[in-house]
Amino acid sequence: MPGGSAESGPPRGSLRRRLGGTVFFLVLAMLFVLPWWTLFGAGWPLPVFVAGTVVFAAALGSFPFLMAAGHGRRRSDRAARIADSTLGAVWVLFTWSVLGSVVHLVLMALGVEGGDRAEVIAVAVASVSAVLLAWGHYEAMRVPRIRRLDVRLPRLGAGLDGTRVVVLTDTHYGPIDRAGWSARVTEAVNALDADIVVHAGDIADGTAAQRREQSAPLGRIQSRLAKVYVTGNHEYFSEAQGWLDRMAELGWEPLHNRHVVVERGGDALVVAGVDDVTAESSGLAGHRANLRGALAGADPDRPVLLVAHQPKYVAQAAAAGVDLQVSGHTHGGQIWPFHFLVRVDQPVVQGLSRHGERTLLYTSRGTGFWGPPFRVFAPSEITVLTLRPGAEGS
Repeated sequence: MPGGSAESGPPRGSLRRRLGGTVFFLVLAMLFVLPWWTLFGAGWPLPVFVAGTVVFAAALGSFPFLMAAGHGRRRSDRAARIADSTLGAVWVLFTWSVLGSVVHLVLMALGVEGGDRAEVIAVAVASVSAVLLAWGHYEAMRVPRIRRLDVRLPRLGAGLDGTRVVVLTDTHYGPIDRAGWSARVTEAVNALDADIVVHAGDIADGTAAQRREQSAPLGRIQSRLAKVYVTGNHEYFSEAQGWLDRMAELGWEPLHNRHVVVERGGDALVVAGVDDVTAESSGLAGHRANLRGALAGADPDRPVLLVAHQPKYVAQAAAAGVDLQVSGHTHGGQIWPFHFLVRVDQPVVQGLSRHGERTLLYTSRGTGFWGPPFRVFAPSEITVLTLRPGAEGS
């Protein structure tokens, strides 16, 4: 036949999807199988082994369907809560099962005797995991601690010395109703007497209508000079424009590739914001990360505070001479040791860092949590950045 044989095989896109699906299920199986084997693989009475196997098999078999029901078109909050909690629990169990297996192999290599070693390791893995999950859930659900930091900007005018920028990000209002938590976060922010309040994106998982009650307390947040908001990648999983409209309704300034100028003591600061880097691929008209558009018309001699959801946008910020970029997205890893994987995608996981000659980047660990309601060795935060003129060490 012209143009090639009819038996040339399936399209490349189909092969990629099949390969991706195969890899996904292999990784998923590994996450469940290693903890199952560590906890129930040797030494226990048959009824214990059978019960453990049934529990893990049921969890593995139902997990993809619960994820699809919770985070797919149906948006079932109940299914999402179960799936997310399962994911967090199995990740912690997997991590400590790996560590337990390493200990087991080291002891064997050293010739350390112990016929019940597997059972001891199983009990240790189960105990440590249970403690970390209980503690991690408490850490996820509590009001974040306040993290304070002085940030020196050489171009900042003396009139703006001491300007307090309070940073919220990654609130992720979602399947667990956290309206009360949101109200307590608002109280904590208002107690900080902020000049500028920033929400750096990933406000929710779901539409503005779905999470209306949880987001309502944001309307009571107070600031002297400005309250600004930019979209994160999760807004583009639902209705990004709806969240921009909702935040405007709540009295915030949506920085949809634009800026505002705040003034105090005769000096000015440009506060700019860009859409998330995933915005353009979402296909939503008029949405993309556009720093040039955000700074259009701004006085180039004024210092710039840029709000961009993902830390990796700092390369563009540094090239444009931005003084300070504020970001979130990483959650500080959220559940250890996931921060190692985050570091593959982002230049920084948390904290203050320098990029180029002028640009500083502050990466927040986030105010809320995504998905699994756990935070392990990655505490949440409400950040107070106090701006100071002059160089570091001055």
